[in-house]
Amino acid sequence: MTTGCQRQSEESDGRPLVVATVTMVRDLVTEVGGERVRVEGLMGPGVDPHTYKPRPRDSGLLEVADAVFYSGLHLEGKMQESLEQLAGRRSGIHAVTSGIPVDLLLEPQENFEGHHDPHVWGDPELWKETIKVVVAGLSEMDPEGAAEYAKRGALYEERLVDLKKWALGRVAEVPEDKRLLVTSHDAFFYFGRGFGFEVRGLQGVSTVSEAGLKDRAELVKFIREKRIRTIFPETSVNPKAIAAVAAEAGVTASKAELFSDAMGMPGELETAGGERYDKGTYVGMVKHNVNSIVDGLK
Repeated sequence: MTTGCQRQSEESDGRPLVVATVTMVRDLVTEVGGERVRVEGLMGPGVDPHTYKPRPRDSGLLEVADAVFYSGLHLEGKMQESLEQLAGRRSGIHAVTSGIPVDLLLEPQENFEGHHDPHVWGDPELWKETIKVVVAGLSEMDPEGAAEYAKRGALYEERLVDLKKWALGRVAEVPEDKRLLVTSHDAFFYFGRGFGFEVRGLQGVSTVSEAGLKDRAELVKFIREKRIRTIFPETSVNPKAIAAVAAEAGVTASKAELFSDAMGMPGELETAGGERYDKGTYVGMVKHNVNSIVDGLK
């Protein structure tokens, strides 16, 4: 099917336009699609998808895109309803988390309206399950590129397997009794399961829910009882609340903010452990988070 956007993109650079919602999905589509596609992201670095309000430009891009990829599991909040309605009218709309077996998803957390925890990218081994959805979706849109998409997808799977092995090696530097991760909101349960951490967040799985005084008091008590030395703010959540918790508990709020619901700025390089990586990529995002957590806790 040739859409209005395909005709438009052919007039510009000849490539189909693919729209992605959050930064992690944008990077995923870019890795699989390579130079055959032109990828536009709706949400940039530091944007909280739970509370994101679509702009007029967004609806225009979604309507004319040759393919659309979103995370799903209600990460995009109210925007998911619009995406599902769009999928009912046309083909080419894909939730990348639909490729993850349901038995690998974490059960709904308190106050998250009965939905599974959407923060699946916390574990690279789980995130690689989304690659097949992108390969299939791009191949449906562009059958001539199917072999290239499959090849690039397989290579990216290998990179994520290697990333998980690297991360496990770094996490091993933290004694098991110190693997206690406190963050701004409950975005790290998959990370915790994948790397053996007990995880606590000030806010719930969705940042729409505010943390009450009781939540804060219980978290401060937990930090003191467990003698946690460092807790972590997140780039997409206002740091004031977690900083107040740190002050009340008498511990350090890490200067290295974790990437939870959005990656860093593309091209923003960081050097740690003798290697250099781009925090605006998924691989760089994971390496930044793991290095920051390990260095803060060990």
